[in-house]
Amino acid sequence: MTITIYYNPRCSKSRQTLELLSARGISPTIVEYLETPPDAKTVKSLLKKLGLEPRELMRKKEAAYAELGLADTALSADELIEAMVDNPILIERPIVVAGERAVLGRPPENIAALFSD
Repeated sequence: MTITIYYNPRCSKSRQTLELLSARGISPTIVEYLETPPDAKTVKSLLKKLGLEPRELMRKKEAAYAELGLADTALSADELIEAMVDNPILIERPIVVAGERAVLGRPPENIAALFSD
């Protein structure tokens, strides 16, 4: 099974999650999502696999969140997804995907859920 991590090398949680995967002998596909932002279809797929709503995947403390008025509850899911596509810094990280399942590596130990079954 292919394992993918949406990763920011400057993020300690991303680095810790990658270390945990490596300790399990897993060499994941690394997507540095700030360099290669996911498109709307990919973000929707990630949300479905994570079982989250768009706002739940957003970094609300990022300046862009306030600057873009993303706290506005009138915004649609598609508008929030588009904001993440246009401003990938808003996407919470790291995200680890294994097949049809995904977890948010906050805390990094959350990845264990992907390998229990």
